[in-house]
Amino acid sequence: MAQVLEFKLPDLGEGLTEAEIVRWLVAVGDVVAIDQPVVEVETAKAMVEVPCPYGGVVTARFGEEGTELPVGAPLLTVAVGAVDSAGITDGGSAKDAPSSAAQAADGTGRPAAPAASGSSEAAESSGNVLVGYGTGAPAARRRRLRPVPAATAPAAVATAPAATAPAPVAAASQDGPVAVISPLVRKLARENDLDLRRLTGSGPDGLILRADVERALRTPAPAEPAPARPVAPAAPAKGERVPLRGVRGAVADKLSRSRREIPDATCWVDADATELMAARAAMNAAGAPKISLLALLARICTSALRIHPELNSTVDMEAREIVRLPEVHLGFAAQTERGLVVPVVKDAHTRSAESLTEEFARLTEAARQGALTPADLTGGTFTLNNYGVFGVDGSTPIINHPEAAMLGVGRIVPKPWVHQGELAVRQVVQLSLTFDHRVCDGGTAGGFLRYVADCVEHPAVLLRTL
Repeated sequence: MAQVLEFKLPDLGEGLTEAEIVRWLVAVGDVVAIDQPVVEVETAKAMVEVPCPYGGVVTARFGEEGTELPVGAPLLTVAVGAVDSAGITDGGSAKDAPSSAAQAADGTGRPAAPAASGSSEAAESSGNVLVGYGTGAPAARRRRLRPVPAATAPAAVATAPAATAPAPVAAASQDGPVAVISPLVRKLARENDLDLRRLTGSGPDGLILRADVERALRTPAPAEPAPARPVAPAAPAKGERVPLRGVRGAVADKLSRSRREIPDATCWVDADATELMAARAAMNAAGAPKISLLALLARICTSALRIHPELNSTVDMEAREIVRLPEVHLGFAAQTERGLVVPVVKDAHTRSAESLTEEFARLTEAARQGALTPADLTGGTFTLNNYGVFGVDGSTPIINHPEAAMLGVGRIVPKPWVHQGELAVRQVVQLSLTFDHRVCDGGTAGGFLRYVADCVEHPAVLLRTL
C-alpha cells in the first residue's frame, strides 16, 4: 500500500538556518525519481538545487517562490509506492484516484498522517543526499519505484490536474528512473531541452555523466545510443610565458616572502599639504639648491621614526626578538624600464634636506641607467613610497622584507577642505602606513601616521623635533 511521505528542508550545512525558495522544479501531480532535484533555493552562501530522497508522485508543495523557510520546515509531500515502472500512477492517470482525496490534507494544505501500510516493504528512498537528512535506506534498494495495485493509490494524488498524468521525467526503462545523481548534469540537460531518457551513461552501472550530456549536445544521439567513451577535456590555451628572472624575479621572491611572513596592516589619513607646498616654494625661491618634495617627506619620516622607533625595526623569529635599529636607512620606490627597484639612502636621519635631495637624484639616475650596485639596493630599514607620481590617491603596498613599515604618499591635488572653519580649495594628499603588526599595535602606527600628517599640514611642527 502506498505511503505519503513528507520531505522537509534539509540542513544545507555551514550553519545555515533558512533558505529562500527561488524556483520550483516540480508541480503537484508530477512523478519524481529518487534524488531528483525538486526545488531551487538560495541561502546566504549560494544557489542550491535540493534533491528529494523519495520517488513517487508529488501530492503537495509548501511555500511559494520567494518564501523563506527555516531548516526542518516541510517542502513537499510524495506518495511513495504509487508509481509503476513507466512512471505513471496505476490506472493510467491521476483522475482515477479515489474521490475522497480532498480529505488527505488538513486546513493548512498539509497531508494527514500517512495511511498504515499492510506491506512489510519500507518506503523507497535514497541515503544521505545533503547534510543532515536522509532516510538511511539500504543501498541495494535505491533508485527503484515499485508498482502497486490501482486500488491502493494514495488519495492525495487527486490534487493533481484532472487531465492525464504528466509524462515521466526520469524513467529510463522498465528497470527504474534515469541513472543521474549530479544536479549539475540535470540542469545542463534541462537548459538544453535534452531528454535524459535517450542517453545511456558511461559511468558505473550506467550512470549518466556530464561528458555524456555534452557529447549528446554536440551530436544528436540515436534512439538507442550505444555507450560511448568519455571525451578527453580540451587542452588549455597556451599563453605567453615571461620568465621570472633578473630584477623581476628578485622582486617576485621578495614580495612573496613578505606576504608569507609578515602579518601586515594598513591605516591612512587625508592631510592638507597646502602649507608644505608653500614652504617648499619659499625654500626654492631663495636661490639656494632646490629642495625636492621627496626630501621634505623623508625629513618628516626620519623625525617620526625618532619618536616611534618601533617602526624602524626588524623581526628575528628564530630568536623571537624584535630588533630596533639605531640608524635609518631610507629606501624609496623607483620605477624603471627594468621594473620596480628600491634604492636605499644610507643614514638618512643624519642628512639635511639638501643632502637628501642630492642623494635621491643620484640614486634615481643610477636606477634609470641600470647602474645601481648591490650596496645601493640593500640594507634598508624603512621605505618611503611616493605612488602619487602615477596619478593615484592611495595604495596598500607590500612591506619591503625584512623591514617593518612603509609610508605611502598619494598625489597632491586641489580638493574642497574645511580650513579655519570655512570651506576652501586646498592641496590635499592621502597618506597611508603599512606596518608589521608584530612590532607594534594600531596605537603606535596611528601615532606615527598622525605625526606625519601634522608635519605635512604644519611644517613648523618639525622645529620641535630638530
